[in-house]
Amino acid sequence: MHRIAPGLGRATGGYHGAVTAAFFTGLALGLALIVPIGAQNVFVFGQGVSLGMPRALWAVVAAAVCDTILIVLGAAGTSALLDSVPGLRPAMLAAGALFLTYLGVKSLRTKPTEFDDETGTWSRGQVLRRTAAVSLLNPHAILDTVGVLGAAIAAQAAATRLPFAVGAVFASWTWFLVLATAAHALRRVMTKERRVWFDRISGLILLVFAGWLAVEFVQTLA
Repeated sequence: MHRIAPGLGRATGGYHGAVTAAFFTGLALGLALIVPIGAQNVFVFGQGVSLGMPRALWAVVAAAVCDTILIVLGAAGTSALLDSVPGLRPAMLAAGALFLTYLGVKSLRTKPTEFDDETGTWSRGQVLRRTAAVSLLNPHAILDTVGVLGAAIAAQAAATRLPFAVGAVFASWTWFLVLATAAHALRRVMTKERRVWFDRISGLILLVFAGWLAVEFVQTLA
């Protein structure tokens, strides 16, 4: 019977321990950045309430794929590029404010009759495009994901960068799936009138975020 050298066994155990620790550290940091309420979370939750499963899963896929791309870009060192391109941040702030305003106003104008034919109102392509736009036109989400996670990944030892990044990506996919599932469960007690008011409250929240981005845009011009 072959025996594993004690030193080799300890080294292997130490490596696996470091990989596991890096994964859970990435998971924890990813959740810390993604869980707090934001335009992306409000939109995905709204899709779960308005559309239910399985159509809301397309919002989950779009949001999680966008986060995955941003995390990979952060790991590749793109955060420095964001700071070096003149006018990029103001442009992102303006685009984000305009798009969130559009979504907020649309939600505020929701009527009960719009829930009579949801398949005609919402298509898979619309859900994917709008979720991607909310995810990628939000400067704060981009700076958090690319900047903070990118810097955190770069700070890891070479052997633990991949598991750290995988943990952060796993956090995004898991959170959005939980969010959509909870929203779908809430549908069971939501009448048309309640869903209208939910949409209107979501619209107000989106307008608050739009206003926040607009204020920051004006500050960049001062």
